[in-house]
Amino acid sequence: MSSHGAEGTELPLTTAQHGVWLAQQLPGRGTREADPMPARFDDLVDALYKGLLPELDVPYVLFGHSFGGALAYELTLRIEERGAPVPLATLVSASRAPQTPPTGTISDAPDKELLAWLVNSDGLPRELLKYPDYVAYLLRTIRTDIAFAERYLVSDPRPVRTPLHALCGEEDHVVTAEQVRHWKECAAGDHSFTVMPGGHSYHQTHAPQLMEFVREILPAGGTPEEERP
Repeated sequence: MSSHGAEGTELPLTTAQHGVWLAQQLPGRGTREADPMPARFDDLVDALYKGLLPELDVPYVLFGHSFGGALAYELTLRIEERGAPVPLATLVSASRAPQTPPTGTISDAPDKELLAWLVNSDGLPRELLKYPDYVAYLLRTIRTDIAFAERYLVSDPRPVRTPLHALCGEEDHVVTAEQVRHWKECAAGDHSFTVMPGGHSYHQTHAPQLMEFVREILPAGGTPEEERP
């Protein structure tokens, strides 16, 4: 799931056995456009949990990109606390740690300024500018996502037991490596910090390298450590 981008707002997960990517689309987006977007962050996470719960009957990895990193982390907390099948790992990508404040805000900027920021940060392909009606629709949803991301701040985040892997692009100008590095404070178990080639959208431009990373961090046998005999 990405806090901004033309591909829409989704929280993907991958099954360990077959490398299948599933996506949970947020309310008010794409096929769920008619569903109201929750006004509170916690309600949004609860909606994600409810939507993903039926899919968690196979070994899986949670992956959250940009604002999706915060969602993946909070979703992992709920999964652990409520006794649902835990992920093999949670990956937080190009996402600042919860206790790290944003370096600035853009969600309340005029459309022209927000649009320029999106294009310059690889959040919107330039070719889409030829379709102003579609871009106007995207800006409405993206602005909401960015506002959620800017307001998300947890002074004392609870650590997750699930292996937590933080990643960022070496040329990312939206989120700094130092902001991503602090995810280590949210991990009670295994943790890693990895810098990938590319910018903020490295997960799209360097997808094969990302998938190779996912395969490397999966536990042998596709079973979470805490569930092994």
